[in-house]
Amino acid sequence: MPEQRTLARSVEIGGVGLHSGREVEIEIQPGDPGTGIVFIRADLPGEPRVDALPENHVPKPRRTALVKGSAEVETPEHLLAALFGAGVHNAVVRLGGSELPGLDGSALPYYEALRDAGVKGQGVDCPEVRVRQPVAVSEGGATLVGLSRDQGFSIGYTLDYSQLGTSAFPSTQFLQVEVTEDSFAREIAPARTFVFEEEIEQLRSEGLGKGANTKNTLVIGKRGVIDNELRFKDELVRHKILDLIGDLYLTRSRLHGHFVATRSGHALNLRLARILRDGQGAGGSRSVAPGSAAAKSGQDFSSREILEIIPHRYPFLLVDKVLEIDDGRSGVGVKNVTINEPFFQGHFPGRPVMPGVLIVEAMAQLAGLVMRSRKGSGVRIVILISLDNVKFRKMVEPGDQLILEANVKKVRSSIAQVATRALVCGVVVAEADVCFRMLQEDKEPAARG
Repeated sequence: MPEQRTLARSVEIGGVGLHSGREVEIEIQPGDPGTGIVFIRADLPGEPRVDALPENHVPKPRRTALVKGSAEVETPEHLLAALFGAGVHNAVVRLGGSELPGLDGSALPYYEALRDAGVKGQGVDCPEVRVRQPVAVSEGGATLVGLSRDQGFSIGYTLDYSQLGTSAFPSTQFLQVEVTEDSFAREIAPARTFVFEEEIEQLRSEGLGKGANTKNTLVIGKRGVIDNELRFKDELVRHKILDLIGDLYLTRSRLHGHFVATRSGHALNLRLARILRDGQGAGGSRSVAPGSAAAKSGQDFSSREILEIIPHRYPFLLVDKVLEIDDGRSGVGVKNVTINEPFFQGHFPGRPVMPGVLIVEAMAQLAGLVMRSRKGSGVRIVILISLDNVKFRKMVEPGDQLILEANVKKVRSSIAQVATRALVCGVVVAEADVCFRMLQEDKEPAARG
């Protein structure tokens, strides 16, 4: 097991907070084994301490914020990501204000300062978290799923800003990266924070972005980046991965798993960090699986519970596990595709491929479970009445694991419209808009979706 590490010497960094606009100086000091990352508000009476833990998170727009008692620490995610990238497990960060410096909007200046200071081992085992079975959180159109992996940490992120209508660069971006110190330094740390030009007025009215400018923030206009240049053609999705790494480092652990994110932000990142952290001791190794208290977030269903809710049976039950349902608004499920599936015997047996119509059926079944879960609706059965915008983007083969997503778009009287997607390793393989009729009494044939 890898040993805990800390800095060889202290580091001082100063700059302006991106949101507060205030100058602040910080000193990053070595920490004792088991300390984790600790922030000390040196500007406040008594120098209160705020531990970098998910339980200290409070929701704030556009940033991570940690609060303990009267002390608050804002926008620590870039430094936390840099500490993760540099392999620093224990450090004490003394702050002269509430918000950390934004520097150039990326984690690179922090990472370079940490590497210049040097890192040393402490002879104590590093806590680890291994995802053994899928865990997920979702909200609205955003999802974040952790998948099993014995060794290593990887992230696949899908960013989708197509609703903003800019044609200057791809508004839907996907990147999958094996997260190591080398890949973090080269591919993730330099990616800068960003804002769309049309959002600026609203953010300023909310008292945000006072320290942001076109030098420390990528301002995206209709024709591209304003007064700056991209470091990567997909710099936006790289920065979202940077934020996710920083937020997940609140677990104080070395992570082993593959994480699939779609439009995930700080709030969702911190929900998953809390799940991963829940019940973890001060050291040792921990596994996270859906059956444990640590994996509970929202409402989930086992295969047995699914059988009690929908009438489908083998071989037409195509949802193995529901990871989360958010009160009838959205859901995330899993379908494990094995070579033993009966349809592989006759569907391209020499080159087994899952039939597209069954992928759609799996998405529809998850959508039906979401509609059945609506509190107070009394829905007993859902009837599939139409499919729109059906697209198949990639073949699904034996050994793949389908992550199914369903997000309710509209409910009117007894009719519901649900947007569904299926992903493999973070890549969308199919999508469809599903329309249901909802019944409160079982007076019609069994639901088809």
